[in-house]
Amino acid sequence: MSMTIYQASIPVFIRMLENLSLILDKAVVHAEAKKIDPAVFIEARLAPDMYPLNRQIQIATDVVKACAARLAGIEIPSYEDTETTFPELQTRIAKTIAFLQSVSAEQINGSETRTVTLKLHDKATEFLGQNYLFNFVFPNFYFHMTVAYTILRHNGLEIGKMDFVGNY
Repeated sequence: MSMTIYQASIPVFIRMLENLSLILDKAVVHAEAKKIDPAVFIEARLAPDMYPLNRQIQIATDVVKACAARLAGIEIPSYEDTETTFPELQTRIAKTIAFLQSVSAEQINGSETRTVTLKLHDKATEFLGQNYLFNFVFPNFYFHMTVAYTILRHNGLEIGKMDFVGNY
């Protein structure tokens, strides 16, 4: 039995977003225990020219909801990108997971050869569905997920690899 494009995408996105949600729960507990203003974490960045934690999470969720919609041939949900608190980020993650769960395997399977056109840097870039998933979405999603994890880890949150990848 071969793997479908749905199996390679939606369950993976959901699992990783659920892991991120658990990490954010730990960040809230840590901030309360150490009497740290949660905004310190939300606004933290790894380097001056990188986005802060909240923007990393916004981009990670944007990438996967857009992927699901494009592969399914449906409209991409629009979010306002106004999250500045842990509860707001948790709501965004939950909303993204709910959207991903609403997209069926039937809508996505067969999209491996569907043309996906993105406007990148003021030019149109075309991908076939499978290449879009593996060569654009996955690298971008994992980059922003990793940076979010690293921002929190760098700022003292006691998390490790198993928090990122989840328990099996």
